[in-house]
Amino acid sequence: MEERSLKVIPQNTTFFSKISSTLSKLLTPTKLGINGMLISMKRNNVIKYYEAYKKLETSNDVAKKESASNRYEESYTLYLESIDKFIMDSVYKKVKNGSASVYERDALSSYYNIVHLKETEYLEYKYRKQKFLIELDFETFKESGKEKFVEKYKSLYIEKMDLLYKGILKNYSVKLADGLRTHGTGLVNLYKNIFETLEEYIKKVLPIKLEIDKENENYASILAGYEEYEKFSVGKLDEKEYLEKNMILLGLSRVLFTHSLPLVAAEQCYNKLLKDVRNLIVTSKNANKKEETYQMLIKLIEDYNVKLLSTKVYWDNSDERESYKKFWSKYSKSKDNEEKEILFLKRELSQIDMSNKNNIELRKFYKSKLVEFGVMKNFKNSCITGEASRYKKVK
Repeated sequence: MEERSLKVIPQNTTFFSKISSTLSKLLTPTKLGINGMLISMKRNNVIKYYEAYKKLETSNDVAKKESASNRYEESYTLYLESIDKFIMDSVYKKVKNGSASVYERDALSSYYNIVHLKETEYLEYKYRKQKFLIELDFETFKESGKEKFVEKYKSLYIEKMDLLYKGILKNYSVKLADGLRTHGTGLVNLYKNIFETLEEYIKKVLPIKLEIDKENENYASILAGYEEYEKFSVGKLDEKEYLEKNMILLGLSRVLFTHSLPLVAAEQCYNKLLKDVRNLIVTSKNANKKEETYQMLIKLIEDYNVKLLSTKVYWDNSDERESYKKFWSKYSKSKDNEEKEILFLKRELSQIDMSNKNNIELRKFYKSKLVEFGVMKNFKNSCITGEASRYKKVK
């Protein structure tokens, strides 16, 4: 009895110590604590109400559809609030006491950058905060091992991300259209934001969309564009590769964001890209790099004319519209790539602005290409005057 009474029992094996340990884990605001449990509950609710809402989408019962929509939107709001609380209660405390991972520190930094937009860019803040919260939870949820629930969540995730990215791009499009108040550095940053947002969507969201939306009528063209983009998604890019990547992004945007990045905004983006590629041709010292950039320009001009201008209905200038109609008629009848390239060069020459010094060099370059095609001839700029001539040769 004495021996048994002196036996030491490890603390972590007693019933009460186990209860205490479990409670301490629950009461500690971490990913596995109360906030994590709340997020899981809210996520399950929003998935349930989303599926109920989708089932009634084609129903003729308006009252049921409205009720399901309201439940879904309410559960979605509560879900976002629970993730927001997790960041403030859990991640913030972990960063503050130095126990946070690099991922958590980066997440909190991104969160505050978004919150900072609230005072000056409320619309962008509204869309970006929702996008950030859903994305953060989705990345965590994927690692949970609950594959069945993750698959269910993907449809909701894609639908919401599509709406949020469209909202962000539409906001940028409005600013781009309001060009009178946006100029200089602000305009450069706006173009940069548009291309970065397109790339972010194509890198993070499009692969999941392609995985679950194979019945989409544009699936083949989107997949081809995505595979082309992937070549430029890794490693350090030079200026030519960077512009080529943006060209692919803009081409994909005409399928993915037709209304959110409307024709007017897309046209401005194309013109900005064309200007940058033309400048690169002029400034390139390496002959091979110059030729590669020129081939990219021809592809960009074709995309601009086929994917955008051919669908343009309203023209500010009737002369431009008639000029384009004539060009398009010739383009439609062209038999091979060489004929098309000659048409593009002639159109470029007719529209070039000679007030820009770079364009003088560009004009010479275009003419040299037309000489190679045998469309133009290169005459020496010289003359001979006779002895009895009344005219004097002036150099």
